[in-house]
Amino acid sequence: MTKLSELAGSRDLMVNLTLRELRGKYKRSVLGWAWSLLNPIAIMLIFTVVFRVFLKIQAPKGDPSGLQVFALFLLCALLPFNYLANSMSGAMGSLVVNANLIKKTYFPREVLVAANVVSWVVAFLIEILVLSVALMIVGNFVVPYIPVVLLLIIVETVFVLGISLMLSVLNVYFRDVQHLIGIVVQLWFYATPIVYPISFVEHGVSSKALVFVYKLNPMVQFADAFRNCLYDLKLPALVTMLYLIGISVVTLALGFFIFLRLEPRLAEEL
Repeated sequence: MTKLSELAGSRDLMVNLTLRELRGKYKRSVLGWAWSLLNPIAIMLIFTVVFRVFLKIQAPKGDPSGLQVFALFLLCALLPFNYLANSMSGAMGSLVVNANLIKKTYFPREVLVAANVVSWVVAFLIEILVLSVALMIVGNFVVPYIPVVLLLIIVETVFVLGISLMLSVLNVYFRDVQHLIGIVVQLWFYATPIVYPISFVEHGVSSKALVFVYKLNPMVQFADAFRNCLYDLKLPALVTMLYLIGISVVTLALGFFIFLRLEPRLAEEL
């Protein structure tokens, strides 16, 4: 309760750190915040050429929307994954980069990690807005599903914050973490139905046990839920939402627990 009280009293610090993250994200770059759109667009074009043109992977028709555009099918799952990957990458350095600040004064160190995550939430919201406009241009009227998309973003933020808290403090004690996570993110990307539909796994893997384990991956469920709302124009299954809320809360609790256990020696380790 004392820690929660400290966090509640650090609202102004949280706002200032988040603004600092936002200002510094594309500082001295000519295009500035346009990079938050250009990066996923570039990735989309690369994967579209490789998987749609060369490998001839056809995007499934949206059910019931009827939409069949590979680039939009890809983006609906790519943007949530990029949000996770960017937040993880930024979180690993959030404590190390601010070592001088941590050594000089006491404040809830979790605020540094949370500010990093919130800055990526802003970029994610901009990307989702642009994607929604693109979907409406091609005939997918996503407006009624925007509240559910916003709920999914909140739930994913809880999940991402839990992972970020773990990685940030572990990276202080074990600097190998930042190198290991690069490999983990690549494996996680292809273990998530981003460049392929989830039906490939459901129909292509004979073992139901393996399919069940595959679907335990939270990003599989997040990708499917975002596609349900934006690409298919239907609500995610209730069991999917309950699973995502449950796993996100557990991840945040675990991340917070690990952070609190390792926080006392942060200044010494830095």
